[in-house]
Amino acid sequence: MKLQNNFIRIHKNDNVAVALEDVREDDDVIGIFEELKALEDVPFGHKMALMDIEKDEMVIKYGAPIGRANTTIKKGQWVHTHNIKTNLSGKLKYTYNPEPRNEVDVKNSTMFFDGYKRENGDVGTRNEIWIIPTVSCVNTTVEKIASLADKMFIDACDGIFAYPHNAGCSQLGDDHDTTQKILASIVHHPNAGGILLVSLGCENNDFEHFIPMLGDYDKKRIKFMVTQDVEGDELQKGLELINEIIEEMKNDKREPVSVSKLKIAFKCGGSDAFSGITANPLCGHIADRISAVGGSAVLTEVPEMFGAETLLMNRADSEETFQKIVDMINFFKQYYIDYNQPIYENPSPGNKRGGITTLEEKSLGCIQKGGHAVITDTLSYGDRCKTPGLNLMTGPGNDNVSITNLLTSGAHILLFTTGRGNPLGTAIPTIKISTNTNLYNRKNQWIDFDAGMILDDNSFENVTDQLWEYIIKVASGKEKTKNEINGYRAIMIFKNGVLL
Repeated sequence: MKLQNNFIRIHKNDNVAVALEDVREDDDVIGIFEELKALEDVPFGHKMALMDIEKDEMVIKYGAPIGRANTTIKKGQWVHTHNIKTNLSGKLKYTYNPEPRNEVDVKNSTMFFDGYKRENGDVGTRNEIWIIPTVSCVNTTVEKIASLADKMFIDACDGIFAYPHNAGCSQLGDDHDTTQKILASIVHHPNAGGILLVSLGCENNDFEHFIPMLGDYDKKRIKFMVTQDVEGDELQKGLELINEIIEEMKNDKREPVSVSKLKIAFKCGGSDAFSGITANPLCGHIADRISAVGGSAVLTEVPEMFGAETLLMNRADSEETFQKIVDMINFFKQYYIDYNQPIYENPSPGNKRGGITTLEEKSLGCIQKGGHAVITDTLSYGDRCKTPGLNLMTGPGNDNVSITNLLTSGAHILLFTTGRGNPLGTAIPTIKISTNTNLYNRKNQWIDFDAGMILDDNSFENVTDQLWEYIIKVASGKEKTKNEINGYRAIMIFKNGVLL
């Protein structure tokens, strides 16, 4: 990455550079190749041609093609949707060409955090009570119980929270199974020291059909209430059950735990052109580090791997894992095909306004969150992460669905990068990382960490150290993230079928 005045050139082979400020026609751009003038306005975060690019010639960013010119582009011109088109189309065949593995130096890294050890061997970074509805009909009920309980038992645990959602009844087939799988995974999350499950009583996902999905569970810490069967006030009954859970939690305490127990998830939303330059590569350094110390990293948003998937495939630890990645990519492409929708209908309007032009460009920036870590496994939607190293998880790019998916993987902490801003969070601490300092200053009530400092000549190594130490503090309960402070705790379940 080379910073020159008002532009940044990411890779030595790039034929475009990214504007660090709004550039006006006739402004001088000095030092990238040679002195040149901007031939037209180039907005902040957008690309300018560093050399003449002929029609159908590849446009190169991150050292890789992000599309091809659909007209001749002159050196100094603005490069965007009006003069680039994607190279992507259809499903592809892939060949495994494994890359050399990078060694990561972790000798100066903090190697322990203070966590809650669970009886089943899991570790939590929080000790909360979660109130989960089996059906959306009782969403308001669980919210009322949580509000009353949090005030009544304010010092008994790290907090009492409700997780309303959009599913649980009138679903058939795969959608019904998916809802049960997602909710069961959330119930088993180690950040919850106790769970109250609340049913209406007549839904498809009633306790008769849902409890078998839980498998082994701690009957002292997981309680059930069917609101239709409660004599009198179900809110009062809910409080009584929570009091029983708190009695079981009263001796829980933090103790030193190896960072190898940590599972860290990665997500981007409201991306801009700097996502792939600052915040996402910074997350990649964290993914490399947590993998090197024996922990787990989880990356999802499969549609935002299209166009960069071969870079991930070649980091698979084996032919078997490579084939799993191929199957994951092609499965999601087929999902679009089955609905007669274009596979490459991306980036979003907001992404484009932020300077991202094609899906290849978005994907090359998105996968930076996975660093250079070896990919050890893939996860289906709602699967629990069990393998150390980098795990790729099946799921869409939609922010609400993605963060819920990552929650179900068992991730303790979510790193969420954003260039345009997004307050969203989920049941686990969600560290919001701004791609640029302007956003950090403007939306400080949303943002926990500023990756924009990298553009001010701070080295990735130093900023990675700062973020790592912040992650350890969050994991140890010494810091709360903005989503925790402001109450942004959402879940949303993916639906793909008939609703009765």
